[in-house]
Amino acid sequence: MDGTCLRGAGRADGSRVFVLSAVRHHDALTAAVREIGAKTNEIPEFAPLLDTLDDQDLTDSIVTVDALHSRTSHARYLVEDRQAHYLLSVKNNQPTLARQLTKLPWKQVPVLDQSRDRGHGREDVREVKVVSVNGLLFPHARQVVRIHRKRRRIGTSKWQTETVYAVTDLAAHQASPAEIAAWVRGHWIIENTVHWTKDVTFAEDASQIRRHRTPAVMSALRDLARATLHRSGWANIASGRRAHTHPAATLTLHGIP
Repeated sequence: MDGTCLRGAGRADGSRVFVLSAVRHHDALTAAVREIGAKTNEIPEFAPLLDTLDDQDLTDSIVTVDALHSRTSHARYLVEDRQAHYLLSVKNNQPTLARQLTKLPWKQVPVLDQSRDRGHGREDVREVKVVSVNGLLFPHARQVVRIHRKRRRIGTSKWQTETVYAVTDLAAHQASPAEIAAWVRGHWIIENTVHWTKDVTFAEDASQIRRHRTPAVMSALRDLARATLHRSGWANIASGRRAHTHPAATLTLHGIP
C-alpha cells in the first residue's frame, strides 16, 4: 500500500488531491484505490481502503506498507479483524519502537541472506539479519528484520550505506530471511512500476482535471488501462499504449479496414 499525489489536480480550496492504492506484488495489479479527503491524510484511510477487499482476497495475505503506517491500530486491524499478516517498515516517526529495534543484539546475529544486483548504472548489495522476538511493544510481532544496504554508481568506488528495519507478525517457520527480504524489495513495485508508469506513460502529474472526484476516478482508469495492457502481454506499457492509440489501430478496433 502506498499513497501518491496527483500533482496537476487541485481542489477549489487549493488543497492537493492524494489517492491511496493497494497493489499486488506478483503482477502489479491495483486491487483497490481510494481518494484521501482534503481534511485528512493516509493514516485513517488505511482500513477503509482494505475494507473494500473481500476476505478471500485478504485472508492470509501479507500486507507491506511504509513507515507512515507502522501503527499498532493497523497491525491489529490486519491480524485480528482481517486474518492477514503484516510487514511494516519502521523509522523515527515511531521513536519508541525504532529504539527497541536498534537495541536488539544485532552483533550476535549472523547475516542470513545476501544479494547483489547490478543495473540502471548502479550496484546494490543487501545484507539481511532476522531475529525472533517475544514481548516487543508492538501487537503480534514475531520477527524483526534489519537490512543493511550499500549502493554505488558503477565506475565509482564510493558507497552509500543505509540500514532499515521492519517488523512482521510471521514467525520464523512461516517466513524465511530470503522471503522477507524479497517482500521488502517487492514493496517498491508500487513506486517503480505503478506510480512511475502512470506519471510518465499516462502523464498523470500533468493532468489538470479538477472537478469533484474526477481526478481520483481518472487515476483509477489509468490503473485499469495499465493493468489491461500488462495482462494482455505488453511488457512495455508505453509501447502498448501507442499501439492502441495509433489511428490505424483505432480504425481496426472499430472494424473499419
